[in-house]
Amino acid sequence: MNIRTATTRRLAAALLSACSLWTSAAFAGPARGVSSLAGSWTLVAAEVQHPDGSRAPDYGASPKGWLQIDRRGHYSLQIFKAGRPAFHAGDKAKGTPGEYEAAVMGSSTHYGMLRVEPDRGILVFRIEGASFPNWEGQEQRRQYELDDGVLSYRVTARPNGDVPISVWRRID
Repeated sequence: MNIRTATTRRLAAALLSACSLWTSAAFAGPARGVSSLAGSWTLVAAEVQHPDGSRAPDYGASPKGWLQIDRRGHYSLQIFKAGRPAFHAGDKAKGTPGEYEAAVMGSSTHYGMLRVEPDRGILVFRIEGASFPNWEGQEQRRQYELDDGVLSYRVTARPNGDVPISVWRRID
């Protein structure tokens, strides 16, 4: 091996190490604020606030949901409308248009990395995968409050002006 090849390999290794450290710092550093949210959460309410200020259930009267956050900031979130109809054929590939619509519109799921900006009261979801594919690869900022084991946050307004509000209770 000549000197040029050895130098190139060392430079490449150093660059790779630097990139790894930078990536780790980018996600490990901000995750420190996430430690206060680490654990398992159950959905208490999924509401929508209309532009006139009134509120209504967003996923029916008794929605179900689960939010899991680890100390490094990885998260997984699921919200489901209670009472979604089962597919009559019993086969996911043979659903009717109405069954598919109820399944999609009656759920919201995503996972990725979570960062907290406590001084601003902001959660930042870096969405890696989602039931709504348009969210994948996005960072979404949400105003939040944490009070006595209850986490609530406001999702960015929908095109019609409705603002979804999710409320979670810590269970561990």
